[in-house]
Amino acid sequence: MRNIFQSKIYIALLLLVAVFLMGILGFKFISDYSWIDAIYMTVITITTVGYGEVHPLDQFDKIFTSVLILTSIFIFGYAIKVISEYILSQNNIGNLRQKRVERKIAKMHDHIIVCGYGRNGQQAVHKLLAYNQAFVVIEKEEEVVERFSSELVSFIYGNASEDEVLKRAGIEHASTLISALPSDADNLFIVLSARQMNSKLKIISRATEETTQKKLKLAGANNVIMPDKIGGEHMASLVVTPDLIEFLDNLSVSGDDDSMNVEQIPFSKVCPEGNELAIKDLDLRKKTGCSIIGYKSPNGEYIVNPEPSMVLERNSKLILIGRPFQIEKLKETYNV
Repeated sequence: MRNIFQSKIYIALLLLVAVFLMGILGFKFISDYSWIDAIYMTVITITTVGYGEVHPLDQFDKIFTSVLILTSIFIFGYAIKVISEYILSQNNIGNLRQKRVERKIAKMHDHIIVCGYGRNGQQAVHKLLAYNQAFVVIEKEEEVVERFSSELVSFIYGNASEDEVLKRAGIEHASTLISALPSDADNLFIVLSARQMNSKLKIISRATEETTQKKLKLAGANNVIMPDKIGGEHMASLVVTPDLIEFLDNLSVSGDDDSMNVEQIPFSKVCPEGNELAIKDLDLRKKTGCSIIGYKSPNGEYIVNPEPSMVLERNSKLILIGRPFQIEKLKETYNV
């Protein structure tokens, strides 16, 4: 769209120059004015200021002057319209929106950066909105930015592979980066740049080829997701173990009263005083109705269906399952 505006401005400027030259040459050769008088007559005629003629006009001069006035009015009107649209679209709308987004990002800390707003990027944003996570989207297609920009979804217009664009998105104080571009090469370059700019950043990248998956890991990605592979395995699993897969599909962040949800809760929430307690001493089932199905130790080890006697360690996490209203009660009880 920016290129369209610029091309219209070039056309308007050419038309203005053309009508100005037409007036000068016409008054010079048709009315036999001097060059200075021809320029003067062209200016007062085009601008319609109403000054008198240098010399009285004959019939041919009057016809030429009338044509020049009408032509200049239309061209000036078109030029003013194009220039006004350009100023409004660039300064008042585009720049103000970007400045507002940049001020918003400056206040963010530990936020999430989503690179690319394609199919996978939109799904990631939908999930982040459901969990009320602070995030910003980097998108290089101006049409996409203008179409999907809102109070809920903040965009940075630019190429995520450029360091300056990542800085504008606040990568230095972000917690996570999701690279969801369709090109493996682009994702690899973004992962390399992001890891150099923030060594503590958690990076999740999309991949298409299995060979790229290893390279992304070496480049610094913490997790690599292959949507095509996951989709194929999911469809095959619906044939082999349909009931199990359908049950797992119901484990979502939101749903009807009969659906199930999964939530994680850190040690600091269930043990606010810092004392390491056993799972049975927490009595989470009685307080919220949720059941503990998993435990993540401080070193990243996962334990499925932990024993009631297991003692929670600091910096660990619990994974719970429950219906939506039970998960909501869990969040209210422990301020998750």
